[in-house]
Amino acid sequence: MKIGLMGGWNTDSGASFHSEMIGRSWVKDGHEVTIFTFFRESFHGTQITGSDEDYVIRCFTTSRAETVRLNPVPFLTKRYDVFVIEDLGMLPKDHLGKIFNRIRRRAKTVNIIHDGRLSDDPSFYQFDWDAIVCFDERYMRFLTTAYEPEKIQIIPYPCHERLILDKIVVRKELSLPQDQKIAFTFGPSSYYTLDLIPALFARKDLSLLVVTKFDKSLEEFRRLREKYPIIIRDDAPDLNLLYKYLNASDLLIFNKPSADWVVVSSTVFQCLGSGCPILAYGSN
Repeated sequence: MKIGLMGGWNTDSGASFHSEMIGRSWVKDGHEVTIFTFFRESFHGTQITGSDEDYVIRCFTTSRAETVRLNPVPFLTKRYDVFVIEDLGMLPKDHLGKIFNRIRRRAKTVNIIHDGRLSDDPSFYQFDWDAIVCFDERYMRFLTTAYEPEKIQIIPYPCHERLILDKIVVRKELSLPQDQKIAFTFGPSSYYTLDLIPALFARKDLSLLVVTKFDKSLEEFRRLREKYPIIIRDDAPDLNLLYKYLNASDLLIFNKPSADWVVVSSTVFQCLGSGCPILAYGSN
């Protein structure tokens, strides 16, 4: 089957992780996949985390760009039987709307909902989708108030496949201490780990590994490094490197607070395959 997928790719956003999980699985299963994704200068997330495959086309900005752009040519010239979009709220909706009738003539259209509540943007509702996908019953409950229930399908959020590596080997490769327990935090959400520092270092045999390019995190952890055993890596790891860090660690810290809307923790689903225990804040 020929599949076109429009959304994040090779960035550190949750929607990008979802796209990569299903997109790469489709490629592995032998489908012909075309990825339509954000320009490098305007993408959803904080960092580009990997190199693009040869089936990836960067051809639009986010909906929040100062000048919103979308190159229609790839959408109109590539061939696909199914057209899937991820996280519509971040896409240039009105630009896509101008060519959507042509896309629908050639392909079934599927909207994978990442928003945790109904959007108040009228542009969100200009598309007549063949199917709408959400992650669980919580999404279904609010979506059925605005969309035809028969069009909505629940497909649970994907989890990274199990990947267990030798801890001694990966610690050596990553130049991490062998004689310490290591707690790990990464990405922009590492900032929330700052609240736990006194409790974490009540243990004397613990080091904290921080892997991020988020400036606020880097600034604070560099200051705290003078007092506590904190290892800092200024990096936005791709999935392969992330899994080495996870396998090198004894604990992943995920201290993100609750949101006022329905959420799925893409970070948890991203990391579960490593088998690394997760210390999570009691949030939604």
